[in-house]
Amino acid sequence: MGKGGQNYGKKESIGTESSNRDPFLAWSKDVRECEERFKVNRERGLSSDQVENQRKIYGWNELEKHEGASIFKLILEQFNDTLVRILLAAAVISFVLAWYDGEEGGEMEITAFVEPLVIFLILIVNAIVGIWQESNAEKALEALKEIQSEHATVIRDGKKITNLPSKELVPGDIVELRVGDKVPADMRVLSLVSSTVRVEQGSLTGESEAVSKTVKVVPENSDIQGKKCMVFAGTTMVSGHCFCLVTHTGMNSEIGKVHSHIHEASQIEEDTPLKKKLNEFGETLTVIIGLICALVWLINVKYFLSWEYVDGWPKNFKFSFEKCTYYFEIAVALAVAAIPEGLPAVITTCLALGTRKMAQKNALVRKLPSVETLGCTTVICSDKTGTLTTNQMAVAKLVAIGSRAGTLRSFDVDGTTFNPFDGKIHGWPGAQMDANLQMVAKIAAVCNDAGVELSGNQYVVNGLPTEAALKVLVEKMGLPEGLDSGTSLAHGDVLRCSQIWNKVEHRIATLEFDRDRKSMGVIVNSDSGKKSLLVKGAVENILERSSFIQLGDGNIVELDQNSKDLILECLQEISTSALRCLGFSYKEDLPEFATYNGDEDHPAHQLLLDPSNYSKIESQLIFVGLVGLRDPPRKEVRQAIEDCKAAGIRVMVITGDNKNTAEAICREIGVFGPFEDISSRSLTGKEFMEILDQKNHLRQSGGLLVSRAEPRHKQDIVRLLKDDGEVVAMTGDGVNDAPALKLADIGIAMGIAGTEVAKEASDMVLADDNFSTIVAAVGEGRSIYNNMKAFIRYMISSNIGEVASIFLTAALGIPEGMIPVQLLWVNLVTDGPPATALGFNPPDKDIMRKPPRRSDDSLITPWILFRYLVIGLYVGIATVGIFIIWYTHDSFLGIDLSGDGHSLVTYSQLANWGQCSSWEGFSVSPFTAGDQVFNFDANPCEYFQSGKIKASTLSLSVLVAIEMFNSLNALSEDGSLLTMPPWVNPWLLLAMSVSFGLHFLILYVPFLAQVFNIVPLSLNEWLLVLAVAFPVILIDEMLKFVGRCTSGLQFSGASRTSKQKSE
Repeated sequence: MGKGGQNYGKKESIGTESSNRDPFLAWSKDVRECEERFKVNRERGLSSDQVENQRKIYGWNELEKHEGASIFKLILEQFNDTLVRILLAAAVISFVLAWYDGEEGGEMEITAFVEPLVIFLILIVNAIVGIWQESNAEKALEALKEIQSEHATVIRDGKKITNLPSKELVPGDIVELRVGDKVPADMRVLSLVSSTVRVEQGSLTGESEAVSKTVKVVPENSDIQGKKCMVFAGTTMVSGHCFCLVTHTGMNSEIGKVHSHIHEASQIEEDTPLKKKLNEFGETLTVIIGLICALVWLINVKYFLSWEYVDGWPKNFKFSFEKCTYYFEIAVALAVAAIPEGLPAVITTCLALGTRKMAQKNALVRKLPSVETLGCTTVICSDKTGTLTTNQMAVAKLVAIGSRAGTLRSFDVDGTTFNPFDGKIHGWPGAQMDANLQMVAKIAAVCNDAGVELSGNQYVVNGLPTEAALKVLVEKMGLPEGLDSGTSLAHGDVLRCSQIWNKVEHRIATLEFDRDRKSMGVIVNSDSGKKSLLVKGAVENILERSSFIQLGDGNIVELDQNSKDLILECLQEISTSALRCLGFSYKEDLPEFATYNGDEDHPAHQLLLDPSNYSKIESQLIFVGLVGLRDPPRKEVRQAIEDCKAAGIRVMVITGDNKNTAEAICREIGVFGPFEDISSRSLTGKEFMEILDQKNHLRQSGGLLVSRAEPRHKQDIVRLLKDDGEVVAMTGDGVNDAPALKLADIGIAMGIAGTEVAKEASDMVLADDNFSTIVAAVGEGRSIYNNMKAFIRYMISSNIGEVASIFLTAALGIPEGMIPVQLLWVNLVTDGPPATALGFNPPDKDIMRKPPRRSDDSLITPWILFRYLVIGLYVGIATVGIFIIWYTHDSFLGIDLSGDGHSLVTYSQLANWGQCSSWEGFSVSPFTAGDQVFNFDANPCEYFQSGKIKASTLSLSVLVAIEMFNSLNALSEDGSLLTMPPWVNPWLLLAMSVSFGLHFLILYVPFLAQVFNIVPLSLNEWLLVLAVAFPVILIDEMLKFVGRCTSGLQFSGASRTSKQKSE
């Protein structure tokens, strides 16, 4: 509400400007001033002309529709990624080269276009997924509109209009509200028709109970919870009947401000920590690829550009465009080799698998990247009501009068829900309960308008939660001996005991609750024909009107000062435990109602029509006992808070509830210690905003509490924490939480109690509304990140190997070993299954006993990079080496390679194959590969071009085999395969089988072999492949051993340092 809103749109701009020039704080003005301000009479309402004028100023009472980004802009945004841009450039260049080669050769082979088409396909799929995720962001704003009321009852021109569309309301309209109505705009309460009006506004303010409304003014600087004379758009009338004056509509209402905050928050969404790291990696990769491509060209420039020196100056330049494009193709192959094309697909698959695991733990992930972000969460900002607590009122203590005056009996009551079978009463006498306890049960059951039903597996409340908790207490109390046997109700009824008490005591009149006397009474006619009055309400007020107390045996004695002080002392003790107390009393001397049976013509009925008579009727009462109620914490939350502390995650409670209640709950669940001084840790929202150094306050170690918090406070806290480098998870269920959910790194909505607005604004929804589910999800997020790190390293190390292979080929001057389409197949298809399977690595046992990783932690440390450079260099040597071995050796390591009949050449000939046409008497014999025979009688030099097909196949097979063995190395960062054998992840063994199977498919299916320009291999050739590939495991085992030794030395050094410090 504030100062009349901000400029949120064109149509509201005039009204907003006027309200900003002259702010009208309706809650701090009396009813007459409000009517004068809007020039309206509550009996007649606005005239038609006034309505038109107001609409020109303030516009329609509806939320503005913000235009989302255009589809063209969304498509462009998907290419705002370094890796994607490199890939796009490589695809365009290879497409142009394929077209050029086809033009030159006179025919276009489809195989030449496989590589660019596959890359384009990857980019298109990636863009579609990205656009789909972006479009989901706007749904939160659409869901907000559903909360708005559709119709209102309005007085205009002296007539009552019952079904006026809410969007036609203007400031100054007089609106009638009844029970069940949804409030259509922000309004000032003008008059109460019923004695009380209660509004459920928890979704907007975070309060755990319905709020009583009044016509009395409140201070100008009141927070939203303190504006008792205002009702807000989107909230619901729980009880009562009143007339109100519309003060703010559309985007100027509180719900309009929430709408604007959601929109603002959605505009500043940041990349996840992983995305940032991958972007950084992509930028580094761009520089590396650029340098390597330039180096390859410089090494091979002599092949396509030559010159002679004349008089010391280079002249007579000769340039071969064909050779130039050939080496340009090698540069493109380098780009394809260096980029892990399969990485986006594997990350998406791993995150999707993670969401399935989380769903099994009741955490439903709406946005895939949030799975990874959860793993580095450093602060959890949690709402209290419904997340840390059950959001179900429950009686925790029952106090009855003892066997003699001046004594009390106290009973502890278990249970945290509306389930009557959840918990028991300690020390309860059961069916042997005395007259005093029977009277407590009777009043709790009969002076009560609530109900509890079993709907599926949930216990659903009709009416006020406080009254429902009393009925649940009656069920736990049971029935006294004799009363149970004489009734005929089914034993399956949820509130069986309450129904029996209501059958015994027939209610004939109700004295409604009002805020002055703070009590509710009912007049009942018992089966014996005797009338009595049963009363419940605030303990102090009932004690003031009580003259007697009922002892345990049913005897009535006078309420003396000693007994009164004892009851008030008990009340004080219970209240300090943040329990809400209700007292019970009754009266049997009702001369005016002796013959009353509910008849409207009876003289006593006239007394009931005037609420001012209720205090007099409820006098000379007999006090019988009291109960303490609360919204209890969930059983598993305390352990979850302990887990957070062990995992280095700070818990901050931000609630709209009052300070005392919130502090008591925080002590109980372990956010604060039982005797800890929390004066600097527990503030109200208003107090927090007045602190000069807010960031320093938020940096305090341990738990923090902000109570009476408004939506803007939650946003400011999240923003400050994020600015300070924290990764923030924010929970919420109400409309008021939506902007903060949108702004947080991880927005977590409640699945049961949460509004659709909160769910749509969130990244994750808790199916069970339970805080401990968040902690379990964080553990799962950490595990998923570790696994993702494993396969990212695996894929990157594989790509380093491919780059090393191409670079060595170019540096040595030998024919190109692998073509781009083969590298693309390895990166996308062969590497994909093992990388995905690494996502199933079992989590570390101590995963939730480590501090959260910093969001800027390096994905690849210098030591890991060195390790993979060594591995990559071996991959390059192995792939190029086997290529050279086939051309220059007829056997290797005792394996005979002469079976196919191929001719041997010297290494010098292989390195200078470009000069083949100048060699005299050079000839080669035909060789076989599968069913094919390769003959080079026409042009022996083709032996180094089309004849390299067998050597190229061997290189590709070695690359595939090494990468399969390398995936075993990735099972653990530093753990040996002896301590973490392959079968700890059976999915990885299956994935390796699939990848080898796919490789066999392209080798032995003729059409596919033609597409990938490869041939089948013999058994001996496969033995050579495995012999060359296997050492990669031995090399990495040695590097891991060195890593373990150095990390052990670092650890022992660190522990010695800390020991010296402590000494």
